Amino acid sequence: MRAAIAKTARPAELRACARLMAGSEPWLTLGRKYPACLKSLRGPGREVYALRENGAPAGFIVLQMLGVLKGYVQTVCVAPEFRGRGCGQLLLEFAERRVFSETPNIFLCVSSFNRRAQVFYRRLGYRRAGTLKNFVVSGHDELLLRKTTGPLDGFCARARRAGGRL
Repeated sequence: MRAAIAKTARPAELRACARLMAGSEPWLTLGRKYPACLKSLRGPGREVYALRENGAPAGFIVLQMLGVLKGYVQTVCVAPEFRGRGCGQLLLEFAERRVFSETPNIFLCVSSFNRRAQVFYRRLGYRRAGTLKNFVVSGHDELLLRKTTGPLDGFCARARRAGGRL
């Protein structure tokens, strides 16, 4: 597999990402249609990274790099024909390198009905930090997950000693 992940803001690629989301779980169950999916890919602090495998679009990840949950993985989406081939793991490992360069915590939410994703995230070291009851739609919770390299205060102290900015 020859995979490449690159930041994108190209309108055509964002539209393709939104179409993929709108036709996939968990967004189907959550009732997220194409316009809402497209809107979720844009905005301050959002970074969209597309994965291409052998030149074909295979999936994407959206990071939120501003605010109190800096390092929030807003979306992970893999095209059906690429699922089960390690693309989701590649996207998350990429996101972890990006996020852990600026903060010691990475967060994401997974829907309570999305059992396969819960197992996947747990296998990669994500642990439940909380439950958001009926957060997106009634009857389904969002589980807030976190992976960490340590507390924020220790990370900030190390960054200051190294001359970095936070």
